Amino acid sequence: MSNFELVLKLLLQLTIILSVCRLTTIIGKRYFGQADVVCEMIAGVMLGPSCFGLISPEFQQWLFPKTLILLASGAKIPNPSMSILFAISQVGLIIYMFLIGLEFNTDLIKNRLKSASFVSGAGIIAPFILGGIAAYFLSNQSSLFNVDITPWAASLYLGASMSITAFPMLARMLYERDIAKTSFGTLALAAGSIDDATAWCLLAIVLASLKANPSIAAFAIGGGISFVLLTIFIGRPVLKIFTHIFQKDGTVTISTLTLVLITLMFSAWLTDIIGIYAIFGAFILGAAMPRGEFAQQIQERTEYLTTAFLLPIFFVFSGLNTQIGLVNTPTLWGITLLLITIAVVGKGVACTLAAKFSGENWQESATIGVLMNARGLMELIILNIGLEQGIITPTLFTMMVIMAIVTTLMTSPLVNLLLQDKQTSLNI
Repeated sequence: MSNFELVLKLLLQLTIILSVCRLTTIIGKRYFGQADVVCEMIAGVMLGPSCFGLISPEFQQWLFPKTLILLASGAKIPNPSMSILFAISQVGLIIYMFLIGLEFNTDLIKNRLKSASFVSGAGIIAPFILGGIAAYFLSNQSSLFNVDITPWAASLYLGASMSITAFPMLARMLYERDIAKTSFGTLALAAGSIDDATAWCLLAIVLASLKANPSIAAFAIGGGISFVLLTIFIGRPVLKIFTHIFQKDGTVTISTLTLVLITLMFSAWLTDIIGIYAIFGAFILGAAMPRGEFAQQIQERTEYLTTAFLLPIFFVFSGLNTQIGLVNTPTLWGITLLLITIAVVGKGVACTLAAKFSGENWQESATIGVLMNARGLMELIILNIGLEQGIITPTLFTMMVIMAIVTTLMTSPLVNLLLQDKQTSLNI
């Protein structure tokens, strides 16, 4: 395929991806009250082999061919068309995780540190243990985990996967209800931010521990810790230069934004080289950036393009790996139901009880539990990493995507029901 032909196909791919995601979002928001992220997750699955592939398998395979091409010699090479989509989706993820880090408010944690740590701890430990136990007993099934993955590694990965929270979705719901600055809203935001930061650190440790060579694992873990410490204690003071530039110019100029993006891409590259994945470096850099009007303008200049253009590509790429037909036996559907139950009990119920013990009433405690239980985009990120790294199989990937969609799908209706006496119905 020539470069010109690749561009032609890419333009058609992007047209269909953006159109389907937008149409699904309009229908999902208007008629079912769902958040954008839920609709785009479903759109991604629809464009994959589970839906589009059943309706028009030949056209679906032409438009979104398999990631690897099998040569006559038996060797496999990356499909250039899908490699381009993958690369674009990864750039979108890097910018998005940087924006998440930019929203990471340490003041919230300081104000509700004890309660937030308790709720977050429950939301990490309970699902991590339950997911780890389930993975330990399921690790001998080659249909779920790759044969060279040990039970210990499988437990670590699935435990970390169960521990994730859709913090951006949580924050968006609270801010749009104008309750983010209440005592209850502050607790939910603080707990969610601690939860996600801890979960990404767990993932970094899990990925590092999977290295066959102990020295490589030690380098990854040590390098990751060093990156965090250097960013906090050396990088943060240096990054204040952006504040001075902003105050001098009075706004975020193209030159300033370019410099921010250069710093972002270097941080992502560095953590990927270390061995703990690019998005980790993006998140840490975002958390270390100066706050205030500067951060707000950076977000305004990058958020729309990222969420409207780049992230839908990632959703579709995840959908192409989601093959619901692989879950084709009562046993596999039973395991899927088990994973959903573990997710809800380990995250939702645990956080609800922790919030209640922290002094919140049952209504607000249950709302916190529901919000913390949503996985959203963050779960898809960790699942794609597991599939790409060869930890899980496409079958388990599909089962976990179903879990992520179900736990995210239930969030908006339950939050509306629990808080209907506080605000009008949530409109997201």
